[in-house]
Amino acid sequence: MRLVVQNDKSSPNGAPAGRCGRAAAGSRARGAVAVLAVAAIAAGCAPAGTGASGPAHPPPSRQPLKAPPPATSAGPHAGNTPGAHPKKFKSAQSVAARVAAAKRWGLPRIPLTPPPPPATKPKITTREGFEVDGHEELGLPPVFTTIPTKQRVVFLTIDDGAEKDPVFLRMMDDLQVPYTAFLSDYVIKDDYSYFKRMQRSGVALNNHTLHHPYLPALSYRRQQYEICGMQEIIEERYGKAPRLFRPPFGNYDKDSLRAAKSCGIEYVPLWNEEVFVDHWEYREWDQKIRSGDIVLTHFRGREDWKGTMPDMIRRFLNKVTAEGFAVARLEDYL
Repeated sequence: MRLVVQNDKSSPNGAPAGRCGRAAAGSRARGAVAVLAVAAIAAGCAPAGTGASGPAHPPPSRQPLKAPPPATSAGPHAGNTPGAHPKKFKSAQSVAARVAAAKRWGLPRIPLTPPPPPATKPKITTREGFEVDGHEELGLPPVFTTIPTKQRVVFLTIDDGAEKDPVFLRMMDDLQVPYTAFLSDYVIKDDYSYFKRMQRSGVALNNHTLHHPYLPALSYRRQQYEICGMQEIIEERYGKAPRLFRPPFGNYDKDSLRAAKSCGIEYVPLWNEEVFVDHWEYREWDQKIRSGDIVLTHFRGREDWKGTMPDMIRRFLNKVTAEGFAVARLEDYL
């Protein structure tokens, strides 16, 4: 069985040091999965005597330094799909209001307004080198790092949910910058309402497992428990089970994708760049942002970073805006 290993830059258990003690050990899972014991918590968070067979920590990334080129499309997309885009991201603010918002949040440039969502969604396929055995034959969800488009857009995605900064919510609301969240229950359960406020702003809440384990170390059933269990949490708390799933650390195997499909997952977006408070990291050898790239960051604050989430957003927006990219909503292209 082919193991595909990525490199999530979060700490080994997906949470900052000191947060492991708050990891949840239980949640409901559908069908036969409900009778299973709680899946192994991410390395370093499991109490003595728990955990799955296999490595306790994810191994270093095995992806080549020079990754395959990202997908491109035959041409740009245009048009709008009714009901597919939250109202707040449809209508552009007045120039004066946008200038004022940028100034309030310390941005030297106004973030660019994304184009309307494509009338015809681009075809999403698994990136070369990211397949598992039987990927296409089994109809497993595609794994990708970019969206095939020539529009000058990128997609911001934020993982786990450990930091719950109200200033970040105000900033993103004020600037009207779309983003996508991938959540793990063990770090969001102490404040589900924070992400409800986020959802009301038009942000899609997606699956990042219950406890952020290293999935390839788990059996198929335990992986199914982690993924389906998080589907149920999101549906129960936020009204709708997501279609998107991001494996912790970006690591997965054939069982991960089989389990995800069984839980109703349709897409497995990874990332092409990662942004921190003080630097960027790149998958591509030339360290350039391309049209359609998915950008990763995490819900983190001063406890883990040399700054806050608003500081990270300023770094992100300053670079993409200066390079002529708008930030679009990932779900509008799927």
